[in-house]
This record gives sequence, structure tokens and C-alpha cells, in this order.
Amino acid sequence: MTPWPVQEGVFELGDWPAERGGVIRSARLAWQTHGTLNAARDNVIVYPTSYTATHDGQSWAIGPDSILDPERYFIVIPDMFSNGLSSGAANTPDYPAVVTLRDNVLAQERLLREVFGVTHLAAAYGFSMGAMQAYHWAALFPERVQRAFVVCGSARTAPHNRVFLSGLLRTLEAAPEYIGNGQFSAVPHGTLRAFGHIYAGWGLSQDFYRQDLFRTVLGAPDLETYLQTDWEASFAARDAANLYAQALTWFHGDISANALYGGDLAAALGAIQARVLLLPGETDLYFRVADNAAERAHLKHGELNPIPSVWGHRAGSPAGLPQELAFLKGAVRGALATESP
Repeated sequence: MTPWPVQEGVFELGDWPAERGGVIRSARLAWQTHGTLNAARDNVIVYPTSYTATHDGQSWAIGPDSILDPERYFIVIPDMFSNGLSSGAANTPDYPAVVTLRDNVLAQERLLREVFGVTHLAAAYGFSMGAMQAYHWAALFPERVQRAFVVCGSARTAPHNRVFLSGLLRTLEAAPEYIGNGQFSAVPHGTLRAFGHIYAGWGLSQDFYRQDLFRTVLGAPDLETYLQTDWEASFAARDAANLYAQALTWFHGDISANALYGGDLAAALGAIQARVLLLPGETDLYFRVADNAAERAHLKHGELNPIPSVWGHRAGSPAGLPQELAFLKGAVRGALATESP
């Protein structure tokens, strides 16, 4: 139990067309809210989920003493397609080959408008793929988003990031159980173990491993045990079809890849009216500080504030990391206290 109101539900979208072809049949969008929607409906923060995450897994960042304050804001966590709660590749027949971040954000916009009567956001906040969705919110609805917090994310998936994702996709496709079109005949146990080991080399920085933090901070007796308990076990609990589908969503992430902007990233960034706070991790191997620095040059109201940390991508999701958590809390709450453009 929390001392603030928490609700959850599932929004029925009907047949939801995917922008790159196909339809999500009888699409469902799971959601969770924290806090109270005010009478003016202007205290809303949308907080989309990251790769494999669910709303419960992200609620640690919500609290009077955490990053997002439910005593002041009405925080909505929509579950990304293929996260196991919303419709996805594992639970929907004839699931589209590619479901984009835009497909997700348009579904989220309908959820907010039809269920809560909300059309404008005080902020869009997200980490990793959630940060990319926050960026999409600001670009697709420039007049309706006051602030965007991009934590370890980017406006477009960078080439090096896509190389990592391509490796994950090819690993899944190499499974004996893979039958094509992102589907599997049975659980590919061995492949999921390999998937976890690959991810472990990217999710944390070289400095994290060099400093032996998996042992001294996380308490693992040795490296192999850490890889088994923290990475093999995590991905063994995931559905391979969902991992595949969300990796493709990430691979194709681009706020400009739509009819509105025609692939012109500079134009998409320049159209954003929101005050954008870019919070990359200094040692993140996916979303580099340099990528956000290049984006900031095109933003009307952009600020770059890297997270000082050796925890790589994990710095942007700092449950159990007091220094990184304090940094994010201070940066986000400070930005929310300033006037919007």
C-alpha cells in the first residue's frame, strides 16, 4: 500500500493499425496511475515503460521523496506493446512485423484523452526506450507537452546502438526454436541465457566491471554468479517473441520517421516546443552523451546534464544507487519548478 492513490487498468483500443503495416487485433493497453488528477487536468506526467519493463517495475521512481512526486502530479505509466501486459507478439495472433514507438505513443495519447480527459502534459518522463517515447510525445504533440525528460535515451536510435540490437536479434533468430516472423515453437532456453550474457556487456560500463562493483556493491561472490543471477535469470523469465518485437521497436526508433517530418531529424527536433532536459549517463554504451549533444543544437529549449556515474545505462534507472538517484531527483524536480516556455 502507498499513501497516495494508485489505480490500474486495461484500455481496449480495438483493432489498432501499425504505421508500417498490419493491425494489432483487439489491442489492449495496460496502465497504472499514481496520484490525483486535479480539476484543471494540468498536473499529468506520462511515464512510458522501457525495454521489457512493466508499470510495477518502474514505480520505484515515484514517491514524495523520489524522482516523480505523486502528491503534486498525476503520473500515468502506460505499458509498451509487447511488455507482457499490453498486447504484444506473445499474446496477439498475426502481430505486425514492426510496431513503432509512434504506434505506442498514439495509443497512449488516446488512453489519456478518452479515459482521463487529458490532452496536455505537464511532462513526459522516460528512461531508455521510455525516454525515446517521451521524445516522441514532444515531437508528435509539440503544443501539448510542456516538458520532456529524456533519461538515457535519444531522438533516433544511433548506428552503434543498432549494431547492438542487430546482434540481439540475430541471436534470437539463431535459436533452434525460431520459426520466423519473430515467433518461436518453444522456449529457447539456451538462447535466452546467451541473450542475457550479451546484454550484461552493454548494460553496465567497462568501469563498472573494472572496479568490481558487481561484487563490492551488488554482493555477487564472483563474475559468473553475477551473470547468472542478474542477467540469465532476468531474461529467462521473458518471452522470446516479446524480446524480439521490442528490440525491433527500439531498432527503428526515430521521432522524424513519419509523414509529419519525412525523416528530417533536425526539423523534428526544431518543432519541439517543450523544455527538454537531456540526461544521458556519462558511461552509457547505448545512448551516448555525444548523441544528445548533437540533438540539443536543434532544440528550442534544450539542456544537457549528463549523469556522473560509472554504472553505464543503469545510471538512468538508479533504484539502489543513492548518488545517481539524488542526481536525477534534483535535476528533474529543479526543472519542474521552473516556468515552462
